[in-house]
Formats: sequence, C-alpha cells, structure tokens
Amino acid sequence: MNYLKQRVSVLFLLFSILFCVCLITANVLETKQIAFGPLNFTGGLLVFPVSYIINDCVCEVWGYRRARLLIWVGFLMNFLFVLFGAVVDVIPGAPYWNNEQGFHAVFGLAPRIAAASFIAFIVGSFVNAYVMSKMKISSKGKNFSARVILSTVYGESCDSIIFFPLAFIGVIPIGQLPSMIISQVILKTLYEIIVLPITIRIVHATKRIEGDDVYDEGISYNIFKLNN
Repeated sequence: MNYLKQRVSVLFLLFSILFCVCLITANVLETKQIAFGPLNFTGGLLVFPVSYIINDCVCEVWGYRRARLLIWVGFLMNFLFVLFGAVVDVIPGAPYWNNEQGFHAVFGLAPRIAAASFIAFIVGSFVNAYVMSKMKISSKGKNFSARVILSTVYGESCDSIIFFPLAFIGVIPIGQLPSMIISQVILKTLYEIIVLPITIRIVHATKRIEGDDVYDEGISYNIFKLNN
C-alpha cells in the first residue's frame, strides 16, 4: 500500500482540519432558522460555504484525487461528531442539570439533519470538485474565477435540492422549502463571489509554496477509488 506513504503537506493538513471544522459547525448551526426580509435560510449558511471554498482550493492545487480524499475525511469526522452527540443526547441527564430541553433541541434533531446533510454533502461536494476539475482541463488552467463560481452553483444547487426536503419536511411548512432552496443557492454563491479575491490569493500562495498545479488528465472520477 505505497499510496499511504505519499507525502502530505502541512498546508493540505491545515485545509483538511478547517474543512472538517466547518462541516461539523454547520451541522449544529443548521438547526436554527433565520429570516432576513423575504429570505429564509439556516445558520449553517454562515460557515458551510467555506467548505466549498476549501474544496475549490484543494481541487485547483492538488487535483480531484486529493479533493476526493478530503471529502471522505470530512464525511467521516462529521459522522463521528453526530454519532457521539446522538449517544449523549439519549443518556439521561443529572438530576441537578436543567438544560435537557436546550441540549435536545440541538442534538435531538442532529441525526435527521445529519443524514440529510451527509447525502447532500457527498453529492454536492463531488459535483463541485468534478466541475472544477473538468473546467480546469478544458480551459487549460485559465478563468479560475468563472470555474469557482460555476462549480459552486452546480454543487450548491445539488446540495440544497437534496438537503432541505430530507431535513425539514414535516418540520417547516412545505411552501417555505422552494424559497429556502433558492435563497441558499443564491446566498452561498454570492458568499463565494464576495470572498473570491481572498480565494484567489490563497490559491496563488498555495501553488507557490507547494510547487503544485495539478491537471486531472486520465484519472478516475470514481468517488470510491481512494487508493488512487
């Protein structure tokens, strides 16, 4: 298993840690519904788009295969967090502890939200990485800004269309779902556009430090092929 001995850079490790933190944080924040004028969204909007930005950076610098590893590591860490939270939630609290309802309000919903987010995350993240990878090859590495925005639109659209019905049908009025889905896609894309200058600088600095700029020619896009 020589692939386990391949060098992993400190920068990739830091990206991976931040990626996992964002996913775990978003899972908790998704339990809060927020209304801002005519827009409806969840608290996860504040942090979840960062995971797509990291996905874009990793895919741009190290390629789809490293992004695939990142996505599955994030999935596993998120699953462990939700599992531990669900276990603690079902354990009876101490007699003197009076925050059972508040704790359950967050972690009681976590399994359903997590199941929805797991499916949506896998689909959205791999769509994002695939589009980013393919567009880099077709554009010969040019038009980075367009690739980031378009890959986000595709990825976030798939994510939101899957996540909200699975997570919130029966919890919020069905009539609110279309507006929430559209709002999430628009707001997350705007988020990415706003921070795009920062993303560009991070990618350029990472390429310079790492000396990598991978083009995914001739690779397998099988999401389960982790040994590649």
